[in-house]
Amino acid sequence: MTFYNPTAHFSIKGKVLVVPVVSVANVAQLAADLLIASLSLHRVGIFDPRSLVPVVGAREDDLPGVTTPLELFGRDDVNVAVIQQRSPALKSSKQDFVDSLLEFIRTSGASGVLFIGGVDMSNRTDPQMLTPTCQIVPPGTPDLTSGPLAALTTLPIPVYTSPVSQFLHTDAERTTIPFIPGGGLSRRMLSSLSDTWQIPTVCLLQYVMEGDNRADAQLMAAVVSKVLQVEVPNWKQPSSWGHGLFGTPHDQTLYG
Repeated sequence: MTFYNPTAHFSIKGKVLVVPVVSVANVAQLAADLLIASLSLHRVGIFDPRSLVPVVGAREDDLPGVTTPLELFGRDDVNVAVIQQRSPALKSSKQDFVDSLLEFIRTSGASGVLFIGGVDMSNRTDPQMLTPTCQIVPPGTPDLTSGPLAALTTLPIPVYTSPVSQFLHTDAERTTIPFIPGGGLSRRMLSSLSDTWQIPTVCLLQYVMEGDNRADAQLMAAVVSKVLQVEVPNWKQPSSWGHGLFGTPHDQTLYG
């Protein structure tokens, strides 16, 4: 099975690809949900799920078929495509998944890549409490000032620095990308970019804690729209959010 399997005629060429990383509070996946719903993006492809925890479910708005762990959403008339990842990578397959995803991105023709993820709020330093969002520009990425991510250079989004020791492992695992508490595979993704990577790439991180993170997701989605200069007149929550995103309400008779 090939890594990517289109379900509709669609090309990423020339579009910016938004890639949420499974991380603390799932804020990136929730933000991707908002972008997909608000921009009316459609599922245009699915990815080989063998490296991910198996998951299957109903599709949004009762569309036919099933939801799979990793899918691509887009529209021909929108200059943004969004990958949605619904389950984490298997422990034994993390690097295989990262390598496959980066190879897909490298050959997709995307004009830019925006990784988004969460970082544990409890690990902030005092200066980092001034803003909920920060950025990492991996070394070697092409200049951002003239590409599709140029707006990022004009926004007051500080560069992320790690509040803990950068090198927690062996010398062989050292990287210029700082440690990201709760960041999932964000650091591994950025550290795995090859020296010949030619696509403008940035990672946006948001400080969050586990809980009802809908407001956090709204903020992250709004920042993404600013970076990509995409107008979203009305933000729309997916209909599935109204069907038990955080479980069903408690039976009040339990409390007397």
